[in-house]
Amino acid sequence: MIKSIEELKQIRDKYKDVLQNREAEENKIRILVGMATCGIAAGARDTINAIVDEVHKENINNAVVVQTGCMGFCYAEPTVEVRFPGKSPVLYGKVDTERGREIVRRHVKMEKLLVNGY
Repeated sequence: MIKSIEELKQIRDKYKDVLQNREAEENKIRILVGMATCGIAAGARDTINAIVDEVHKENINNAVVVQTGCMGFCYAEPTVEVRFPGKSPVLYGKVDTERGREIVRRHVKMEKLLVNGY
């Protein structure tokens, strides 16, 4: 758990190359995490932290993680959308931390869709 503003700033600086705002470069893979009230209540904060951590651990430099608002799928929160440039987006529902890490390792890194759970 974060205990001070300084600790929060250190985490932000450590991951600032991965966690960017909505003006991310168009030629990069975008990983959008629904962070509206329903997403946060369902655990999206843990999910986005796991995704950012996994992108960093896997040294994936062509992807950005973006917080977004409501995606309209409250029943499936936390939701994660993966957008490859020039391809149709893929939406995943009920993404916990392990599923988020798996999305990064398999879909983002190896371009393999996760189907029927895994």
